[in-house]
Amino acid sequence: MKPATARLLIWCPDSTGIIAAATGFLAEHRANILEADQHSDPADGAFCMRLEFESEEMDLSREEFNVAWKPVAERFAMEWRIAYSTDRKRMAIMVSKQDHCLQDLLYRQRCGELDADVPLVVSNHPDWSDALDTQGVVNFTLPITPSNKDKQELRLLKLLDEHRIDFVVLARYMQILSSKVVDRWPSRIINIHHSFLPAFAGGRPYHQAHQRGVKVVGATAHYVTTDLDAGPIIAQDTVRINHRDTVDDLVRKGRDLERTVLASAVRLHIEDKILVHQNRTIVFD
Repeated sequence: MKPATARLLIWCPDSTGIIAAATGFLAEHRANILEADQHSDPADGAFCMRLEFESEEMDLSREEFNVAWKPVAERFAMEWRIAYSTDRKRMAIMVSKQDHCLQDLLYRQRCGELDADVPLVVSNHPDWSDALDTQGVVNFTLPITPSNKDKQELRLLKLLDEHRIDFVVLARYMQILSSKVVDRWPSRIINIHHSFLPAFAGGRPYHQAHQRGVKVVGATAHYVTTDLDAGPIIAQDTVRINHRDTVDDLVRKGRDLERTVLASAVRLHIEDKILVHQNRTIVFD
């Protein structure tokens, strides 16, 4: 059994003594530090830090920690958050007609690679309902049309609340979420898409890319904001292609990348290794 841990993430203006203050505080309260990672950005004078520590032997409860830590945070003008490994995150997955990312995430979750629960899958198409029922996955179909989108998004928000969802993964969900959904879940909705944007936007991007003779296929995972496909980037990867690759080859390689890049982004989120500041991410990996 892994020890119960806590993960403390910090952002503040860079100054002398931050590391000493943070690690000294934890040592004073009998917290054994397991991982410590930090980054100073000279461009904007910011300091970022992630500390993971054993929490079982601490002499502070969660409520007491928040009170005791407050003077340290105020001294350095910190933005901070803390998460506990015993609070297993609850992930909702949304999908449309392509299920390669959905099935990959479900497999990784079942085999323990992703330390989170999946209490809910939502789709705007009924294609995967029977397969998900067979796997014992609770799922709902919410078809989207221009006339019912507002109503269905209200149903979506209700489902997310009822299932106590912590974060949402758009596993090739091909609908644009409105601001009333996105604004409720800042830095808690993860999307995946091919990296041809903005050059090959719209339908059949792999066909467009093939016609232009592109040499790289890529995938990008990012947090969703109200600016379409412009949220803070979490993970990216590419694979080289050449003149022998057909459109089908490009699609296959793109799907493989989408699976691995999305899974990487989800794992980083689950393990509290991402700090978002001013539409960019610091990824402690």
